[in-house]
Amino acid sequence: MGMVRTALFNWAFARNLGGTFVFRIEDTDSARDSEESYDALLDSLRWLGLTWDEGPEVGGAYGPYRQSQRLEIYADVAARLLDGGFAYRCYCTAEELDAQRELAKKENRAPGYEGTCRDLTADQVVAFESEGRTSVVRFRMPDRDCTWVDLVRGEVTFGHEHVPDFVMVRGNGEPLYTLVNPVDDAMMRITHVLRGEDLLSSTPRQIALYEALAAIGVSDGTTPQFGHLPYVMGEGNRKLSKRDPESSLLMYREEGFLPEALLNYLALLGWSMGDDQEFFSLDQMAAAFKIDRVSANPARFDLKKCTSINGDWIRTLSVDDLISRIVPRLEASNFVSNPPTLEQQAILKAAVPLIQERLENLKQAVPMLGFLLVVPGEFVIDEADAKAVLGEDADETLNAAVAVLGALPDWNTDAIHEALKSALVEGLGIKPKLAFGPIRVAITGRRISPPLFESMEILGREVSLTRLSGALSVR
Repeated sequence: MGMVRTALFNWAFARNLGGTFVFRIEDTDSARDSEESYDALLDSLRWLGLTWDEGPEVGGAYGPYRQSQRLEIYADVAARLLDGGFAYRCYCTAEELDAQRELAKKENRAPGYEGTCRDLTADQVVAFESEGRTSVVRFRMPDRDCTWVDLVRGEVTFGHEHVPDFVMVRGNGEPLYTLVNPVDDAMMRITHVLRGEDLLSSTPRQIALYEALAAIGVSDGTTPQFGHLPYVMGEGNRKLSKRDPESSLLMYREEGFLPEALLNYLALLGWSMGDDQEFFSLDQMAAAFKIDRVSANPARFDLKKCTSINGDWIRTLSVDDLISRIVPRLEASNFVSNPPTLEQQAILKAAVPLIQERLENLKQAVPMLGFLLVVPGEFVIDEADAKAVLGEDADETLNAAVAVLGALPDWNTDAIHEALKSALVEGLGIKPKLAFGPIRVAITGRRISPPLFESMEILGREVSLTRLSGALSVR
């Protein structure tokens, strides 16, 4: 969800200014990245409706847009940085680096690489390599403070002592984020980057690297403007983690959240449209998006608020649109065929308006509609609900309902309601809640359902009477 929020803000920023939204796949970590994760990323953005102007499947003037397909470019740039004196090979072992960190900790100094290999002689290099040591490539940070004007946070300064020389290429030759992102930014002519606050400390490194890339002719000297978005906090005022259930985009898709609702809610996490407006579309957000309305303060993820907005979005859909989104879930549960039959379509057209106001997500629609679509002989009453309301004392109610409904001349919502009210509430003196409870469970299989009498009209007289009679034998 954090990735989606970041993509959304970049998308809206680009759309508002008439810019180009670039989707780049950062997949140089061979141990973690896979074709499956790549496909999932593309599928997620497509599902959300965040269309990109340059990137995978779309192309563009600065491709390829998968970093795993640009490894020769990074190797060439690293070699040119080494030749230009902007980088050097570091032969320090993991144990030596750990010792440096421990010493800095004891001396209350900022931890970081101490430049041990900055100025190695040719003889020292030969000696290290004869020992069988491998080397990483480090960037030589300039000995000066770094200041920039952040689009969200204003002026930010990092003292040079807090930004030591950093690794750009691993010992096995694999390039790291610290190299590939600035190289891609420079070569793809990126002008603006909105990203998470956790990458704030990377910015001084990248600014220095942009200068070096200009010096060796890789870029035209343009340094992107950065905006660092606030953290999203979860339960207990701690940063929302990828391991938190509410952080998983897949969970929301499975639960039946609408992409429009998710994006609407995520937009509120650190940005405001103004005038207390909290309900808006993607197009409305793009038209109104101004970077100066992004807050630097952490935003708190509230699942209840997100769910509420999702319910609001469900209520704005046309009945046909809502049916089209529910049908795949009903198909997966074997309640309708693919495509639905004419009879099934008619039932959905009549029933979906009954539940639209009650839905918080699309997943809830399956049990709410299933009892109307289940084939005869497969209707099942929930065991716990049956135990709660279908005891022996319910037999009188059920028998009276069967008798009065069997003789009913007109089968419609109002006639069903009036007949049951007359027979049970007035005739037997049963309170409405107690009178209609057994009827509801007998008809729908659950104590919580769409409106009862409308549901009975949709089911028809024969099915309704069959279910009421069948409930007499449930214990």
